[in-house]
Amino acid sequence: MKINVKSDKVTGDNVSPKMLILIPAYNEVQNLGDLFENLATVDLALPADVLVVNDGSVDGTGEFLREHDINHMTALYNLGYGCSLQAGYKYAVRRNYTYIIQMDADGQHDVSNIPRICQALTEAVPGETKPDIVLGSRFMPDSAPFSVGTLKRMAYAWFRFLLRHVTGCKKHLYDPTTGLQGLSRAAFVYYSKYGNFDALYPDVNMLAQMVLLKFTIRQIPAVMHPREAGKSMHTGLLRQGAYMIHMTLSVLAVGIRSRRKQLEDLRVVQQIRERIDAADNGGGQTA
Repeated sequence: MKINVKSDKVTGDNVSPKMLILIPAYNEVQNLGDLFENLATVDLALPADVLVVNDGSVDGTGEFLREHDINHMTALYNLGYGCSLQAGYKYAVRRNYTYIIQMDADGQHDVSNIPRICQALTEAVPGETKPDIVLGSRFMPDSAPFSVGTLKRMAYAWFRFLLRHVTGCKKHLYDPTTGLQGLSRAAFVYYSKYGNFDALYPDVNMLAQMVLLKFTIRQIPAVMHPREAGKSMHTGLLRQGAYMIHMTLSVLAVGIRSRRKQLEDLRVVQQIRERIDAADNGGGQTA
């Protein structure tokens, strides 16, 4: 089943289960042509639509999306990566999607990952329930080779250490900053709520939050490529340093919030799950 990308062919609200491919984009016009050419080759086992969240791009990204009639929403000015994702989560809640796969618009996330994330999201493995979050990892033993510099390797090691000690998570999470993720409805409904998602850098901090709230996480090896065009939001030592500081403080803040409000937050998660289960039993999706 091919992925729908056209704005006039978005799957109806009454279809279930269905998938949303969520793509935040900021000044990525140089990469969108190849990305959508590759997306056209993907087959999935369930209906899937695309939503591009154009985060106030000024390079022609908006014009490309309109000219190709690609389903999208546009911010009037740049709000940030986290805001773009959360806008997509709110859209998915309103349109009654069952699953989300989020991927970057820069061409680094190979579209071959999409069917495998879809399978991991929708199928239970022996001894486990279906996951709430599927992480596409660059660094698992079976992942395709992906080269990173020494500073980034050190940063990833620090984030794994921080995640393990703040949450007590015993599972080795190979790629805690991956933006290639699959989300169940329970996960993206929770993320869509005010105060539950980082508007700037939703990475290790959000993963720490989900571990503490007992969301089930599965990892799969991913195929990723170096960026060939455009500019990363982490370009430059100052930005990378600011990101490291922000992420460290944010993960610590998640741990502090968990100690103060974990029971309340767990009740919210349970209510979300109960509403989803009730809607599924009644033949619809809501939360």
